[in-house]
Parts: sequence; C-alpha cells; structure tokens
Amino acid sequence: MREHPWRRGRPGAASMREVQVEETPHRRIELPPIADPAPLGLAAFALTTFLLSAKNAGWTDGGNAWLGYAFAYGGLGQLLAGMWEFRNRNVFGATAFSTYGAFWIGLGLYALLAEAASPNALNDLAFILLAFAIFNTYMLLWSTRTTVATFMVFLWLELTEVVLFIGFFSDSESIIKAGGVVGVVTAIVAWYTSAAGVVNGMAGRQVLKVGGPIWRD
Repeated sequence: MREHPWRRGRPGAASMREVQVEETPHRRIELPPIADPAPLGLAAFALTTFLLSAKNAGWTDGGNAWLGYAFAYGGLGQLLAGMWEFRNRNVFGATAFSTYGAFWIGLGLYALLAEAASPNALNDLAFILLAFAIFNTYMLLWSTRTTVATFMVFLWLELTEVVLFIGFFSDSESIIKAGGVVGVVTAIVAWYTSAAGVVNGMAGRQVLKVGGPIWRD
C-alpha cells in the first residue's frame, strides 16, 4: 500500500513555507513623537540653581532649602529629561540633562553624607565645581550649534562655576557671594529658555525668541 504524500511530510512544503516567509513584506513600526523634554529639564535646573545660588549670595536666612529639590527636581527631573532626550535622539540634550541631573543628586549626597566629616569641605566643593566647569566648557562650545538661548544658559553657568570654584579655593566669602549672584542670573536665563520651550511648543511657532545656532555648517 502506498503511503499518501502528506503523511511523508509533503516534499516541497518546507520550501514553499520558506518562500512565503521571504515574500512577506517587512513592517516598519514607527513610534509616535514625544513632547519636548527640554523645558522640564531647564525648569528643574533653574529652580534648584536659584535656591542654592540665593544661599551662596547670602540672601537666605534659613537652612538648606535647595537640598530636597536637588534630589526631587534638579536631580530626578533633569535625569528623566535626559533619558527622554535619548528617546528623541538628541545627544546634546541627553548628555547635558543627564549629567546635571546626576550633578544635583551627587551634590545632595555629598551634603548629606560627607560634608560634615570632611577636613576641608570648601576644597571639596572647589574641585567638584572645577570638574563640572571642564565638562561645561565643551558643552558651552557645542551649544553654539543649538540656539542663542541655550548658549546663554551654558555661558552663565560657566561663569557661575568658575567664580564659585575660585571662591571656594581661596576661601573668599565675597567671591562666593558673587558666584551666588551670577548663579541667580543663570537660573533666570534658564527659566526664560524653559518658558520659551513651553509656549513655543504649544503654539507651534516662536512666541518667545530663542535665536538660531551661532555655529552654522
């Protein structure tokens, strides 16, 4: 008795299936765009910078009001904005927000866990700010490829970090206070850039001016 062909595995069926698979068109799945995370990151940076700078300038009479916000807003808020910038394939925004989010978290941890036990906390803070000023220098250069507003944020931040690390290295109260004042200006510029990002994104046009790139190809 001859065995029916389909019981023997149907010769040629496998090759037919392979052909069918090969002929199936590839489907490209495109994820919907997300909202611009930069205004959030800038607002988080601005508020936390303002609180710490007001303390450095000697304007506050309380304690470390900036500390909680260094974790919750300046730290976590910016870190989230940085991760969303990775999703947007914005390498500049991702690097900037992630780094300064980590900066605020690290500074908060230092203030909580290490500052009291340090033999020279001012020297510690000076080296921390020096290190971030080095990072900020090349980000300042690359910010010229974004907008004038973003460039101004990094320019004032550079001045803040330089003045503060000089003040901490020299243990000069007047220079530290000057650095605090410059830091407040930095916060105001960052708030403006954040506000522009929000309203311009809502309107779909430039309501608040931010300028174009300074460095053009």
